[in-house]
Amino acid sequence: MNSNELTSDTPIMAFAQLQLADPLARAVSEMGYETMTPIQAQAIPVVLQGRDVMGAAQTGTGKTAAFALPLLQRMMRHQNASTSPARHPVRALVLLPTRELAVQVAEQVELYAKYTDLRSAVVFGGMDMKPQTAELKRGVEVLVATPGRLLDHIEAKNAVLNQVEYVVLDEADRMLDIGFLPDLQRILSYLPKQRTTLLFSATFSPEIKRLANSYLQNPVTIEVARSNATASTVEQHFYSVPEDEKRHALHQVLRARGMKQAFVFVNSKLGCARLARSLEREGLKTTALHGDKSQDERLKALDAFKSGEVDLLVCTDVAARGLDIKDVPAVFNFDIPFNAEDYVHRIGRTGRAGAAGLAVSFVSGNNDARLVGDIEKLIKTKIELEGLEFDENLPNIRQQGRINDGRRMYAHDGEAGGDNGRSAPRTEGRGNREDGYAPRAPRAPRSDYARPPAPSRDPFFDKPYEPTTVADKPAPSWEATARPASRSISANIKPKRKVAALFKTE
Repeated sequence: MNSNELTSDTPIMAFAQLQLADPLARAVSEMGYETMTPIQAQAIPVVLQGRDVMGAAQTGTGKTAAFALPLLQRMMRHQNASTSPARHPVRALVLLPTRELAVQVAEQVELYAKYTDLRSAVVFGGMDMKPQTAELKRGVEVLVATPGRLLDHIEAKNAVLNQVEYVVLDEADRMLDIGFLPDLQRILSYLPKQRTTLLFSATFSPEIKRLANSYLQNPVTIEVARSNATASTVEQHFYSVPEDEKRHALHQVLRARGMKQAFVFVNSKLGCARLARSLEREGLKTTALHGDKSQDERLKALDAFKSGEVDLLVCTDVAARGLDIKDVPAVFNFDIPFNAEDYVHRIGRTGRAGAAGLAVSFVSGNNDARLVGDIEKLIKTKIELEGLEFDENLPNIRQQGRINDGRRMYAHDGEAGGDNGRSAPRTEGRGNREDGYAPRAPRAPRSDYARPPAPSRDPFFDKPYEPTTVADKPAPSWEATARPASRSISANIKPKRKVAALFKTE
């Protein structure tokens, strides 16, 4: 290990030891911060020295405070109460891959700086540019942005970045995954060469290392956990469940664990919307979050989940990165993620900052088994598939009738000794049920239906085929009335074929 590398052996410190400026220390105290997490304890002193940092940590370990607090501390010398925009140029730029992350980081920065005269703003796509432009024109010291929308403002000359002193690339691996590298290169070309650059990523892939080598100067590498590791505070379970019984299994785990809220991850936008509707019909307060929703709808869904208005947030991987919602007890992988790294990020939504959490994954079919194998290789942990015992006393989630989940129609079979109370395809002739629910009467055979009489057939079409010879074919009537040629024709000249005239000539 060289002098530019730090490990998790660095002693844990209290925030009181940082000697932050009084306005920052007051804000941190009000937010209840006492002991620093490993990434904070290692990164904050280094950033305060003005060094470049390449940091990797388990998701949910407080990376935002690790870069925001030291940057605000270093910018305190620039704070002023002037209303002139020229006195408030952009000095720190924070780039993030998603709108939700940008909003979340901007909210944290605003809380840290609320007792200072430092201004902050956030810009992201999916919203009207006019309010963002007005805010930028007033002047801000800390600008939080997504790459695409920031380029829009740069091209419109709303954002001037020639006085930027600090750049933060947060969730850098995700930005590369979704194709933001060209945008990042364009944005960084607008910035002064003399600056402090901080790169934070959940993983250190070869692409991330190349990016760091290109834009960081002699960085201090901080790696507080094994790459691609999951948080030790998260209890992980993989249940083997048939595809058609995943919703029933979700109800079972929620009831057995007495959970009030959870993330439920699926792989597609359409599957997200369908599952949210199904769970809502089954009595669970549910909202959906996916990329096809407008930004306003996405923010409302997050606010409703944070405030406890809804129990389940059914989402795609748009919510898998960085969202910091406190005290979420569980994450369900309704669908196993196609990318093994996304599993690490998904379950990072629970068990944050040292809290306990639960991650439950439902595995069905050989394809899911292959994806679980990829996860096993990534996290370097043996995964054992478990069976899930269904509680016979579990309330019947389908007792109000059949629910069409887009694949098959099912009825709940809760009879004693019947498949442990799991859902089963509807069959005929079950007899009376103990819960008072009787199966629908068998459908009458189709032969009993009234059918229209068959149309009569022309007997000509029932005759066998008989080919007609030229000799048997009668000459057309018009040939018999055709006038002979007025002059004789040589035997060497083939006569023209007679054709019927459209009009009769005299």
